[in-house]
Amino acid sequence: MRRRLCYRAGLMVQQGNAPHHSQAPVSMSACNAPTSLLVSRNTKEETMQAPAPAVLDDLKELEDRIASDVAAAGDEAALENLRVAALGKKGSVSERMKSLGTMSPEERKTMGPALNGLKVRVGELIAERRTALAAEALTQRLAAETVDVTLEPQAADVTEGRIHPISQVMDELIAIFADLGFEIAEGPDIETDDLNFTKLNFPEGHPARDEHDTFFLPERADGTRRVLRTHTSPVQIRTMLSKKPPIRIIAPGRTYRCDSDQTHTPMFHQVEGLVIDESAHVGHLKWVLQEFCKAFFEVDDASMRFRASYFPFTEPSYEVDIRCKRTHNGIELGTGDDWLEILGSGMVHPNVLRNCGLDPDVYQGFAWGMGIDRIAMLKYGMPDLRAFFDGDVRWLKHYGFAPLDRPSLAGGLSR
Repeated sequence: MRRRLCYRAGLMVQQGNAPHHSQAPVSMSACNAPTSLLVSRNTKEETMQAPAPAVLDDLKELEDRIASDVAAAGDEAALENLRVAALGKKGSVSERMKSLGTMSPEERKTMGPALNGLKVRVGELIAERRTALAAEALTQRLAAETVDVTLEPQAADVTEGRIHPISQVMDELIAIFADLGFEIAEGPDIETDDLNFTKLNFPEGHPARDEHDTFFLPERADGTRRVLRTHTSPVQIRTMLSKKPPIRIIAPGRTYRCDSDQTHTPMFHQVEGLVIDESAHVGHLKWVLQEFCKAFFEVDDASMRFRASYFPFTEPSYEVDIRCKRTHNGIELGTGDDWLEILGSGMVHPNVLRNCGLDPDVYQGFAWGMGIDRIAMLKYGMPDLRAFFDGDVRWLKHYGFAPLDRPSLAGGLSR
């Protein structure tokens, strides 16, 4: 049997005496076709069906490079630059997406999914890196803002603010008298003539009611004139008018008088105390003031003397002096052979009790008052009252107190 083999596109065709059902007839012209022509046709068909391996390798290399850059991005700004460089209008992936329009239908069938897949994967890489950067930033912020609440408060720096001596002394007064069972009472700075003078037993024509000593406001339609209170005694009147005995209060606050020199200012601070009940007497007054002076000036003994004086709202009235020693460095309180006046006091005048609706045959009481600025000067060695109100930061740094150093009898009034 004679056989002839023809090769056409890799297919072997057998001719000869083979049965018709085993092999389709093949034209001799096909067997005699040039080999180069057959190979050329086969190569063209394969090129139209799939992109060249070099193109796919280029996409893989591009994806690896973008992935490496995204992983190395250290912040949101760098990551955004990478996104624009890859997926922006003129980005490397976007430019390749534009080339799909120049490809044949067969090429687009393969390159389209490849480029779209690349675009999706790059977007996912950038999104994952953005989430990781946000988590890292939050972790760093939480670490930086952590506060250890178990640590003791650090000493405040002077640049962070200082407590004014007046505020400090007010807090000290409140701590002492609160421990003795007194309440804190307050009232307005602008008062009526009745509460500031009349109900306190000031007679008409008293020098305190003159304009050279008191700040009067303009006359009102009814002919009355309000005043800037000259003491905090109106708070005592308001308390007796609104509250039934027993009464134990202190009234710290601002007061105003027409006076200005080294030891006087038009606006200053006072604290007054009042006790009203059925059995209060001078012995109680002396004890309260002595306990206050020992606590406030932080001395073991505070020898005091009471000198007879006159105030319209008390009877009898006393000027109170404390023992002291004068040295070239200042005044030492509680010791020595000298005396220093620090406050005024007395038993509440019966007329004041009547003006407030209290029966002086049933109730009696005592009161006292002192300048907060004055006792602050004595305790902390400040020579000039006017400096209290100058607003000089240097003065405040020197005489001021730490913000967290709140006075208390248990922890100490001052440092």
